[in-house]
Amino acid sequence: MMKRKNTLAHSWVIGALYAMACPAFAQTVAAEPPAVPAAQAGEEAGVATVVVTGSARPQRRFDVSYAVNSLSQSEVQKLAPQNMADLLGKLPGIQVEATGGEVQNITRVRGIPTDDGLALFQQDGLPLFTEINGFFFRGDSLNRYDLMTKNLEVVRGGPASIYASQAAAIVNSSTVTGTGTTKGKAQVTLGTTGLARADLYQAGKIDDKTFYAVGGFVRQDDGHRDNGFPNDRGGQIRGNIKRVLESGTLTVSANYLNDHNAFYLPIPIADPRNPAVSLDKYIDYFDGTMNSPSLRAVPQKYLDGAGKLQTDTRDLASGRHLEYGNIGVRYEGDLGKWQLSAKGGMTKGTLDFDAFYSTSNPADATAFANGFLGAAKTAFGAVDHLGYAIAGSNGAQVYNPAAASGLVMQGQYRAASSDFYSNQADINITRNFETGFGNHDFKLGLYGSGYGQTSKSVYNDMLIEVQGRPRTLDLVAYSAAGSALGYVTDKGVLHYTSTLNQGDVDARMGALYMNDTWEVMQGLRLDGGVRKERYHYDGYALLTTQANLGDPTTLADDTTRAFTGARQEHKYNTNTVNWTLGANYDFSQRFGGYARMSHLEVPPSMQVAATVDPLVLTTKADQYEVGVKMNAGRSYLYVTGFYTQFNPLNASFTAFNPVTGRNDQTVPFFGKAIVRGAEFDGAWYLSERFNINGSLTVQDPQYKDFVSATGADPSKVVGNQIIREPKVFGNIRPSYHFNTGDYLVEMYGSYAYTGKRYVDFFQATELPAYHSFGAGVSLSRGDWKLQIVGDNLSNAQGLTEGNTRTDTLSGQGSKEAIYGRPVFGRSVRMVLSKAW
Repeated sequence: MMKRKNTLAHSWVIGALYAMACPAFAQTVAAEPPAVPAAQAGEEAGVATVVVTGSARPQRRFDVSYAVNSLSQSEVQKLAPQNMADLLGKLPGIQVEATGGEVQNITRVRGIPTDDGLALFQQDGLPLFTEINGFFFRGDSLNRYDLMTKNLEVVRGGPASIYASQAAAIVNSSTVTGTGTTKGKAQVTLGTTGLARADLYQAGKIDDKTFYAVGGFVRQDDGHRDNGFPNDRGGQIRGNIKRVLESGTLTVSANYLNDHNAFYLPIPIADPRNPAVSLDKYIDYFDGTMNSPSLRAVPQKYLDGAGKLQTDTRDLASGRHLEYGNIGVRYEGDLGKWQLSAKGGMTKGTLDFDAFYSTSNPADATAFANGFLGAAKTAFGAVDHLGYAIAGSNGAQVYNPAAASGLVMQGQYRAASSDFYSNQADINITRNFETGFGNHDFKLGLYGSGYGQTSKSVYNDMLIEVQGRPRTLDLVAYSAAGSALGYVTDKGVLHYTSTLNQGDVDARMGALYMNDTWEVMQGLRLDGGVRKERYHYDGYALLTTQANLGDPTTLADDTTRAFTGARQEHKYNTNTVNWTLGANYDFSQRFGGYARMSHLEVPPSMQVAATVDPLVLTTKADQYEVGVKMNAGRSYLYVTGFYTQFNPLNASFTAFNPVTGRNDQTVPFFGKAIVRGAEFDGAWYLSERFNINGSLTVQDPQYKDFVSATGADPSKVVGNQIIREPKVFGNIRPSYHFNTGDYLVEMYGSYAYTGKRYVDFFQATELPAYHSFGAGVSLSRGDWKLQIVGDNLSNAQGLTEGNTRTDTLSGQGSKEAIYGRPVFGRSVRMVLSKAW
């Protein structure tokens, strides 16, 4: 796939920053009363907030029988998240690993032992892509937060499986639309990571019945880790036109995103020969990364189906380059006594993905070289010894590992590309029926989608030094006289095309769903719903074989993967049935309780139809929830106990084989996951000026009834803590505001904690608990606002992920992890905004 130039000029960002920042506080501002925080404006935050996601009609959050949070634009700005995962991680019941960069992070919803938490992202109640994950992109890659986001609602469990496909949770963003009053906002964000971002939106009326809204962002960021090139660059623009009709409203919308995002992978932090020895002097804990300018022109060689040599040159600085457009239409109105909602959307886009993945642990340089001595002698003759050189120097620039760490390491350059599309429509009708036994809000809906994607992935194994922004290395075969006889590597490539996959799939699905909310009497509501889905996948995968590309000067091309010219066809049909039952009883206006059970079935991803010999598996999750809710003025507390049975849990993984350089060691583990726990979500207003918000999740995520086909004893896994999932996580956020003259000052802090986790099934290697402190202050006068916020102010250390390519089965050979993705270090951002 051709590489695309970024069409968003950096000069736009600089110009916007200058134009907005200069007059900020130099301009005379009318002496108006300072803006009042939303929680002070009479709304009982978290109680009277109206939610629309997972409900037949808009309801107060206090009245629904499931766990849901709603965040307004001002609340999100106060939280000042570094990325979408960071934002979601501040909510109860959601554990995140927000260390991979701006997008494609790990988001786990309580009770669901998957890296995406089966959380479906929606925009105005409709997904931009039908499945939770595309090929190397997730919902947070498509759904970007900006000033056009009016509010964000997150449903965990409950009726999520009825109102969305494949979803144990829903993350729904509502878009700003125009009103009779023209309004807008401009915002500039500058950060210590080299962040420069400009956001802008405006909404108003075209005529008395037609309204508009348009906005977006442009951004460049050098990133939390030193890649040697910008981390993120690009932007988004979206808008809509709303027409008020006699019977309802018709809205037409459009999105366009063109963005590059670098991906951070785990780094080694200690010497595997002696885990007590830190590698911080070589790879800085907070700043270091294996991303490097040395990986900006990586060749990838393979034979196509006709036996012709293909060579692609990839640039790591391109990162995850996602470009897509979406056009949507929605109608909300009356159809006699029924309320009609009709939504449709068309999304089409491309993905080019370049990332440098961690593989095996660093190795002693001498032992690593000796491991190739036999093969080098066979290939090149009278080889006396092997030595290292800087890649591409033809052996002239000698590299001596003993003068540095004494280590070398492998990494895997992964390049992937995809064209994707998703057309989806949802039509539902709602009616309220009054009966002699209370009233019913009944909803009946149809959802349909046609979607698909191409997929191609090529992996190279590279040899690098143990250093931040590492140089690639060549391993040279020398004669006794010191002459270079050949190369184990080829300009830093240890194995060309150790992985090669290509396929195509088209999918069709349809769903019929219904839900009834029955208000039996005042304070008592029962609800139930069911969703029936049918899927059809039609695709193929190209077959590959091992091939020698025939270069006698190097071993790097001896065992590449090559296309055979044949392909494997796949057609799959599958059905799923989801259901939910819930009850809510309010004992008083300040105290209530609810209970719910839900059943979710998730079909295999459509990518199974583009995979050679795929594993076709439908996952089922039974979720049980019991909650209590209390409020006193603006103070509130929601407590939800949960119990989930997840079956089957496919914990199989494909491990990296350092000998072959391939991800060819399939380790099958199957069983169940049982997760018990409780989530707490509360706010305590000690006075008009001082309040404390917080969330806490306590859980026991366990493996149950495991089976292994590798000889490992699965009984030693049963009862163990699920990999990378903590038993305790949460945060607390105090806030204080006061007036001084014409200014409103808000000060706030945050403390976040993530408990101990493990990298492997057998709990051999621990990811220690970690915490972080943050703080912020904002100064508002009239329509101007200046905010300064800092994260991890104490530079507290913490590891996420581990090294999943190699450590999942047996750990890392140490009690505590010596390889992982560290949390980001201290960073500060300044946000300046002007509303009108």
